[in-house]
Amino acid sequence: MSDGQSWVPQSVDVSVPSAARVYDYLLGGAHNFAVDRLMGDKAEQMMPNSRSAARLNRAFLRRAVRFMTDQGVRQFLDIGSGIPTVANVHEVAQEEAPSCRVVYVDRDPVAVAHGELIVAGNDRVGVLQADMRDPDSILSAGEVTRLLDFDQPIGLLMLFMIHWVPDEADPHSLLKRYREALPSGSFLAISHMAGDHVNEEARSVTDRMAKTGGGDVAYRSRDEVASFFGDFELVEPGLVKFAEWRPAGPGDISDDPAVNRIAFAGVGRKP
Repeated sequence: MSDGQSWVPQSVDVSVPSAARVYDYLLGGAHNFAVDRLMGDKAEQMMPNSRSAARLNRAFLRRAVRFMTDQGVRQFLDIGSGIPTVANVHEVAQEEAPSCRVVYVDRDPVAVAHGELIVAGNDRVGVLQADMRDPDSILSAGEVTRLLDFDQPIGLLMLFMIHWVPDEADPHSLLKRYREALPSGSFLAISHMAGDHVNEEARSVTDRMAKTGGGDVAYRSRDEVASFFGDFELVEPGLVKFAEWRPAGPGDISDDPAVNRIAFAGVGRKP
């Protein structure tokens, strides 16, 4: 995609990199600008496994969504979705079950603007601009109540998202609010950077990304990440490094063992 497209809101400064667009670039998407590609290239130079990590995270998304659809879930809420491109939730879910409904939520206005274009004409998919730190506004939003039935199981995805919420913002209370809103039989999928494998190069890259995305990066242990599931029952194989969660093929695992350990991933079911 060339820069300066007409769909970009006038309030958005395209000279400033966006975390959502950098992530899209690392995934191999086309919905990004030169400034985002520059940031992505710098990230790759400083942390050579950043591109592989982004793609492994997207591979986990595909497996988690397919697992949930196999369990009968037909509606999904993807919070912190970024730009819904490159094997996104609604493509994966609707391939498995065309009746699936999906709401994407992101705070980045450009991610939302382009997301609306991507899903235009699909009346089973909605896009919402909101901050995950305001769960009540998300759960009561028109797009959410229009598409999701909170009397039926929902698949909630928070992938590479919670580590942007520092401890002082009380992520446990945030997650509790979301968990409580979900009906029995719902699922929660989380991927989160693994604090026990972070190095200074990774910290440097994610700290720069935090400044462009407006959040801080918190590196947490396995037990800390597991606590975000509350009383949800972790499905097999539990909370593991994201390449270890039910890998289905070569694309789900990196040739570099260090990449496979970058993040924790798991799926929990509400009793």
